[in-house]
Amino acid sequence: MKSLLSFSLLAASIAVSSALQAAPLLNVSYDVMRDFYKEYNPAFQKHWVAEGNKPIQIQMSHGGSTKQARSVIDGLPADVITMNMATDINALHEYGNLIPADWAKALPNNSAPFTSATVFIVRKGNPKNIQDWPDLVKEGTEIIVPNPKTSGNGRYTYLSAWAYTLNNGGSEQDAKNFVGKLFKQAPVLDTGGRAATSSFMQNKLGDVLITFENEAEMIAREFGRGGFEVVYPSVSAEAEPPVAVVDKVVDRKGSRAQAEAYLKYLWSDEAQKIAAENYLRPRNQEILKQYADRFPEVEFMPVEKTFGPWDQIQKEHFNDGGIFDQVYAQ
Repeated sequence: MKSLLSFSLLAASIAVSSALQAAPLLNVSYDVMRDFYKEYNPAFQKHWVAEGNKPIQIQMSHGGSTKQARSVIDGLPADVITMNMATDINALHEYGNLIPADWAKALPNNSAPFTSATVFIVRKGNPKNIQDWPDLVKEGTEIIVPNPKTSGNGRYTYLSAWAYTLNNGGSEQDAKNFVGKLFKQAPVLDTGGRAATSSFMQNKLGDVLITFENEAEMIAREFGRGGFEVVYPSVSAEAEPPVAVVDKVVDRKGSRAQAEAYLKYLWSDEAQKIAAENYLRPRNQEILKQYADRFPEVEFMPVEKTFGPWDQIQKEHFNDGGIFDQVYAQ
């Protein structure tokens, strides 16, 4: 009887272990990466099997980047997290100790496989004649942008506007004043980039949507190309969407090998081409040249060189009581 009980416990243990091993790989990502991962995931799955591995199921979760990071900290079992800003991945270390402090060193380019620019989506014909950042604060112009407190998209807008002011000879106080005026032009602050797109395209709010350049292509695919135009401002903070394995989750699930391979393949030629086809600027310079016609030249402001380390940026500008709260409450 005792032997039978031991065997049953062992069998149950093996069954649980097998179930954990077979659990889908969960990628918790931000709003505007839906189309990219719809194409990337099957490509990776095919590559994974071709390498002699068992098939793997991949599940996606999308939302405002900060909200997504908070969900992982609160227990959403993400194997990998693919955000649009380092601050949201830093939070997994700072508030949940789910990853090491030096997570960005695990992969090339500070773990950011591609880059992106901030663009303006305007109504067909550009009736407000919006060409650059100062046009957004003209009286009567309404902007649609997600909340910097919950969205990396919103934070890149804030940083791009700040960088524009500095780049044109303005002081830190001038930049603060300009950003305050900019966000006062927003009738609503949605929590994420896709919600902001819905406000602009479906609900017809605002004169201009501020978003990433790859979102413009997603809008075209979903709503058609005839209802809007894309304007590239003279200056953009360089968006570097980083990725990371969530160590405590993969160690618990036994999925580290799958998770690491999944992220590493983002730097493959195949993945870099998928990125370019989805209007994300590939790190591979040869592939970037092949798709140069879809990536206008932009004066990029490197974020950390302009503003300092990401953790400092978060605390100074976006934490409760930070500069954004100050200028928005005035």
